Formats: sequence, structure tokens, C-alpha cells
Amino acid sequence: MKIYKVLGLMSGTSLDGLDLAYCHIWKTPTGWDFDLKKTDSIPYSDTLKEKLKNAIYIPAEKLLEFHNTYGTWLGQKSKEFIATHKLEVDFIGSHGHTTHHQPQKGFTFQIGSGQHLANASGTKVICDFRSNDVALGGQGAPLVPIGDRHFFGQYDFCLNLGGISNISFERNGERLAYDIGLANMILNHITQKINLNYDKDGALARKGSINKPMLEQLNNLEFYKLPFPKSVGFEWFVEKVIPIVEANDDSIENLLHTSIHHICEQVAKQVELQKNKTENTLFVTGGGALNGFLMETLQQKVGSSTKVVKPTNLLVEFKEALIFALMAVLREENSINCLRSVTGAKHDCSGGVVFLPA
Repeated sequence: MKIYKVLGLMSGTSLDGLDLAYCHIWKTPTGWDFDLKKTDSIPYSDTLKEKLKNAIYIPAEKLLEFHNTYGTWLGQKSKEFIATHKLEVDFIGSHGHTTHHQPQKGFTFQIGSGQHLANASGTKVICDFRSNDVALGGQGAPLVPIGDRHFFGQYDFCLNLGGISNISFERNGERLAYDIGLANMILNHITQKINLNYDKDGALARKGSINKPMLEQLNNLEFYKLPFPKSVGFEWFVEKVIPIVEANDDSIENLLHTSIHHICEQVAKQVELQKNKTENTLFVTGGGALNGFLMETLQQKVGSSTKVVKPTNLLVEFKEALIFALMAVLREENSINCLRSVTGAKHDCSGGVVFLPA
């Protein structure tokens, strides 16, 4: 049995930091299985976090320069991680960090140059998983559903609460998935007003109450009315969401409380819309799953017929890095890792570009 030894790298829109997940991945008679061996999360310095957050605004030549320096940084961190834990690694599967995502214009861009990463780490790299799908007319997102199918297919719904929320599920032999909308991105934007990276366990949000005008404005965002496949990026958040938050002069507690109710209402609406049996399971990962108040509110909104399932904190935090390791394995085997049924592309494809260290 071939066991792939892969280091998965993930940097999400919530800008928490770089997640590293060293995994063993192998094929079984019915699909794929994994063992999450070693993990680490490296917080971004304030300078790097600001640079990543504002990368959307910098000119092309500066962005390309950042693409290369960030790739080198990823490679250095990977090399340190591999050396510290004395790991044997076949290759690195890197998501990079999304700075631009406009599939309607035919492009998506994840910085973190694969060649610089490979050179700095001394290890083969597979990255740039979204571009092929976008070139085929797809959204290039979400990509996690291929992992939901192969690793977590026993659950009716898989919900990821990262910077944004997305959901995936099986229908008639096809995996369907799409971005629902907001999650940690809005919560972290609000807590940063008081120099907090995040609201631990939703403690501040729990103290607040609903700001009805704000909740109505958020629920009326045009994106929620669009049919799927659909995806959003930071551009949408800046243009459509931040103005709503800034226009509501209220306490941090109330802004957080209202945002959590909004997030959970939108998730519950999609679960209700898509469920095709009475009793369901909703498997929740991503940073939002660590927010106790959000998870309680979610269970309340979806009702008793849907059981909200939270796995171990390790899997909550490193599921995406694990899945990008799987995507690299599938690319290595030239197997499908981007699903047409999810992204709306012309056909399924095997996304990812291979870089060998110089």
C-alpha cells in the first residue's frame, strides 16, 4: 500500500496565520484515508498580516514581488517544521494566500510562489490549485468539498466556518458545494476595533443583543439571493459588508452578537433548503467551530432535527491544510481534485502546478 507523506499548507481569509499539517494519506478499497501526524500554526506578525490584508490594493509589480517573498517565507517555515520534527516528506501541498478572487472576470490569484517555496524548502511543491478550474469557466472555489467527499462522507452536510462560510453535500451521486457567505471575517473585523484578534469562545458576543437594522441589512445582501455555484472573496467583504458594519454605531458586543445571528441564520436557511431527509448531521470545522456562542446559536437555528457535530480541535483547526495535502496527492496521481458540480466549470479537472527545487 502506497502511503503519501505530505505537508499541507493553508492560509485563510481570516488571516490567523499559516497552518501546517503533516499527513500520511493512502487509498482504501472504498476511497481515501488519512492520519494527521504533526501540526503547527504560525501566527502572522502584525506587519505581514497588514500586508496580506492590503495586498488587494498594491500595484502589480509590488504584488508579484510579494508573491515571491511570501513563497520564500513559506518555504523557510516549511523547512524549519520538517527539520524540527525530523519528517520524511514526499512533497508539499500549498494553498498559498488568496489576494484576488474574481472568477467572473476569469482570474483568481493565490500568492506564495511555488518555485520560491520549493527552492527555500528543498522539497517538491504542488500548488496553484484554483487556476485550472477558473480557466475552465469555474468559480475555482470552494475546493474543500473533494476532501469532504473522500474523508467525511458519512455526514449529511460539511460546513466550514473560516473567514467565509461554505457548505458541501451529496445529491444524486454528485458533490455540491458553495460559499454561503460571512463567518469569521466579519467577527474579526469587529474585534480588531478594540485590538483583539478574535472573540475567544464568543464571550463578548454572548453579552450583546441583536441590532435589528444591522441584521436586516446583512440578511438582505444581494449575494445571498444568487444561485449556486457561487463564491466570494475579500473584495466582496470590503465593498458590501464593511460599509454596513461601519454605518451601525453600536457596542462591540452588539455588533458581534448580531453578526453571529446573521451567520447562523444564513447557514440554517441553506441546510433547510438542501436537506432531503428528516434527521441530518452537520459536520462543522474551521475557526468558527471554536466559538462556543456561535455553535450554540447554530444548533438553535438549525433546530433539533439537525445535529451539529464538532470534531476534535485538531481537525477543526487543520482540516483545510489536510485537504490541500490530499489535493496534492490527487494531482500527483493525475486524479480529479476539482469538481465541476461544485464550481460550475466545463468539466472536472486535476488542478495544481508542480515545482521542483532548483
